[in-house]
Amino acid sequence: MLENLNLRPASVIGPLGEELTLDNLPPPETTRWVSRRKAQVVAAVEGGLLTPAEACARYRMDVDELANWQRLFDHVGVPGLRTTRIQHYRERCPDALLLREGHASGYSAPSCDVAAVEDGRAASQCRS
Repeated sequence: MLENLNLRPASVIGPLGEELTLDNLPPPETTRWVSRRKAQVVAAVEGGLLTPAEACARYRMDVDELANWQRLFDHVGVPGLRTTRIQHYRERCPDALLLREGHASGYSAPSCDVAAVEDGRAASQCRS
């Protein structure tokens, strides 16, 4: 019965092509989150090395923060995880990429074309 087996890969390929294992992921006590480390956590979750719940517990973050990292990485890649880029997205397209507290309670954030934000065309690309 395969459904009872908890299959987990011993390693996954990281965002820069490196092999990631549980031993070489960013340490749980990390306080300085550069884009490369964020991308490694996203790759570990997407590759099955960690579950989202395990990543959140290990790095003391909530699910919304991890979801934001995943969304930004999927749309823009490693550069999108830079703090300055996140601030740029907030200014250009508020609430579109980053979940806010009100979002979970039924607030509908405008959608945003992330490529347009990156190209500086965000004003016309943000819509409700």
